[in-house]
Amino acid sequence: MSALRPAERLVFFSDAVVAIAMTLLVLPLADSVSELVVDGQPAAEAISGNRWQIVSFLLSFVVIARQWLSHHHLFEQVRAVNAAVMWLNIAWLLTVAVLPFPSELTGAYGEDEFVVLFYIGTVLANTLCLTAMTLVVRRTPGLARDASAIDGRWVFNSVGAAAALAVAFVLSALVPAAGYYSLLLLFVPPQLARFRYR
Repeated sequence: MSALRPAERLVFFSDAVVAIAMTLLVLPLADSVSELVVDGQPAAEAISGNRWQIVSFLLSFVVIARQWLSHHHLFEQVRAVNAAVMWLNIAWLLTVAVLPFPSELTGAYGEDEFVVLFYIGTVLANTLCLTAMTLVVRRTPGLARDASAIDGRWVFNSVGAAAALAVAFVLSALVPAAGYYSLLLLFVPPQLARFRYR
């Protein structure tokens, strides 16, 4: 069994990376202002001329916020981490740090099929990392403050979110018109969990 380490430093580091990633999302919008000034465009063009950039910013901000809330919720139950959790967390942070890139592509290319799949694939990879961390923490003695808190409903929601994103990815590949609307499938697992565990 690998050595256990306190979770606090990993949590602080993760929070810092998430905060930086959320801040980077707005930079393309901020950069567009200087271009408008050079081109002599009115200030209102910053909104009307950047609709997709604004949509991608808001979508990605909500996605990263949701990712962080799920991560925060899990680590409220984590007392210590082992090597598996540390590496899975680093992989999770990689997906968070990468997300501004497909977000900027979304702002530039809109509903381009490759961009949609890249975006959903990045969110899927993030969710798979968090699901794997959840399962490791639940199954490894000494990691959770109270292993019973990570119950069947929690695992169902975590695995269900990953499954919903996998279906969204396949759906968007087969039916390009589904695009980002396929992300609405993320609302299905909580409803199924409510029905199953009521």
